[in-house]
Amino acid sequence: MQTRTAHLYTDAATGLLKERLFRIRVVSGPDAGLELTIEAGTTVVGTHSSCDLQLTDVSVSRYHLELQLLTDGLKVTDLGSTNGTVHAGTRLGQLVLTGPARLRVGKGTELDVGPEETALALPAFAGDRFGDVLGASPPMRALFALLARVAPTDATVLLAGETGTGKEAIAEALHAASKRSRGPFIVVDCGAISRELIGSELFGHVRGAFTGAHTQKEGLVAAANGGTLFLDEIGELPLDLQPQLLRVLEKREVRPIGDTRAQKVDLRVVAASHRELQKLVAVGRFREDLFFRLAVVRATVPPLRERREDLPMLARHFAAALGRGEFALPPRLLAELAAHDWPGNVRELRNVVERALSLGEAFAHDALTPPPAPIASPPSFVASSAESVLDLPFKEAKGRLVDSFEREYLVHLLARHRGNISRAADEAGIDRNYVHRLIKKHGLPVPRGSEGEDGS
Repeated sequence: MQTRTAHLYTDAATGLLKERLFRIRVVSGPDAGLELTIEAGTTVVGTHSSCDLQLTDVSVSRYHLELQLLTDGLKVTDLGSTNGTVHAGTRLGQLVLTGPARLRVGKGTELDVGPEETALALPAFAGDRFGDVLGASPPMRALFALLARVAPTDATVLLAGETGTGKEAIAEALHAASKRSRGPFIVVDCGAISRELIGSELFGHVRGAFTGAHTQKEGLVAAANGGTLFLDEIGELPLDLQPQLLRVLEKREVRPIGDTRAQKVDLRVVAASHRELQKLVAVGRFREDLFFRLAVVRATVPPLRERREDLPMLARHFAAALGRGEFALPPRLLAELAAHDWPGNVRELRNVVERALSLGEAFAHDALTPPPAPIASPPSFVASSAESVLDLPFKEAKGRLVDSFEREYLVHLLARHRGNISRAADEAGIDRNYVHRLIKKHGLPVPRGSEGEDGS
């Protein structure tokens, strides 16, 4: 017999955490009245004593039918039985039920199968941390209550929240609180790996799969076997790779690039994005079926401006992590922290605390001072540069003007978003890796804390 663990999901209409299970009841035949609840995993129906639902009808095979609870329903598979399994007058091989159904197994036994769903009332979370993630504010306690309920299951979790809110730390805390905690925790930043390499990094490749593939390479999906795969910034995953990830989620198998064989993987998937994936679905940049596979349980990580009461606790935590023990920030600085809008969220707070400890309160104060407002009128670089390029060959003149435009546009774009590269890329409608390349191309300083710093 299998260990039962309820299937959890977030109801799209209400946002409530719900528990879904299926109930199977024998309604005709010698075993009428028998019932079984299908909560997770695989349930086998047949006459053998090892079956989860054992029948006595001699026309039923020893291992007749398999029922598997999926995210979107119940998969029914006939196991090659002698007298078959019939649904709606048709002998079936395999189908997925999403609502009530009647199945006939053997010659005279009928089974009613149907879903049962209940909303879960989450108990109040008593502590002020989940793993290494801190928070005593109501939004964080509500988030912790959801995470604590979901962590022991294998439910796929989608974390939504602004850049810098600590989604990776939350994913790691979910892993640490799960039954997979002794397995690997593999992080894939889908926005930081180049488009040319991300397929190979995720799924691996065989030798000779493409130019430069001189050896076989294990992908990060396979490396997460037995543990948790964290897909950060999943909204940046190229559209042509999304079907391969869907296969991983649906069949728990991965096929390296260039290989004809797939290998099974046993893993849990946690994904995160600062983008609204449903908007990407609407414009055709993200597969709808993949979105629903990822968004089984949805959790929103609140921005720091919505949990200001957590500021002193977080500041002390970062100070201790930086080796200052029971450090108390000056009252004036604490007041400024409370008034700040925190566009960079927890990651920005960590940088401010580090700056205060390293350089003094005045420098931390400078870090909180908003940058000058960008000019309202568009840049006039074309008018000012036109005369200097009119005597050049067309290709060279065009190149100089394009370079001038890129630099001016980038400077003002980053100023509007206080150096936040992800937000700047969103507004411009370009990939954030391209923003990085433009910064490097034009010799601009990389905004401090804009990408890749530690959050909570």
